[in-house]
Amino acid sequence: MEVAVELVLFTVRDDRLQVLLTPRPERPALPGGLVGPQEAVEEAARRVLREQTGFGDAYIEQLYTFGDPGRDPARRTISVAYFALLRSDSAGLPSGATWRFVKSLPSLPFDHDAIIRTALARLRAKLSYSTVGFQLLPAAFTLTELQRLYEVILARRIDKRNFRKKLLTMGLLKPVPGRRASGPHRPAQLYAFRTRRLRFLDGQLV
Repeated sequence: MEVAVELVLFTVRDDRLQVLLTPRPERPALPGGLVGPQEAVEEAARRVLREQTGFGDAYIEQLYTFGDPGRDPARRTISVAYFALLRSDSAGLPSGATWRFVKSLPSLPFDHDAIIRTALARLRAKLSYSTVGFQLLPAAFTLTELQRLYEVILARRIDKRNFRKKLLTMGLLKPVPGRRASGPHRPAQLYAFRTRRLRFLDGQLV
């Protein structure tokens, strides 16, 4: 029996939630690989993140262990899945890798579709009680951009007034002095997070 890691790397681009797929001989798949004999599982996940995606500084978190006997027809493999979050303004992409919309993924090998579904459910759940979604935004952003990020991930509309009131009341944001977003209308205030460290909230944000 072998132990592997699989990685679900999410980002929000073009106003859609996307996941990174890497090339395989038959069809694209999630980044992944076997855990080395002298390697901790999280070390393997971070190695896969660095070597196969090029985004070694992305937020990463263990998701779930997938061990169905038939998940890999070639050999008995247990996979520890992780999900990772990448800032929307991150540039670059490994050769052959592609960003694909979560809602329109191609046929994937093994149980990678189930892994993505599990990762999406975890991300959506954590948006309500933690600041995990902050890992997807650039250093400075407008409140409209932040709200839209949550709406894209949750696939539903959010009440603008309540959302902004909770954000400001919880003290999660700070205005960026002297900076406003440009546009055809009145420039909007830019904000930054007081910390990007994951925080668990006293109440629900969404």
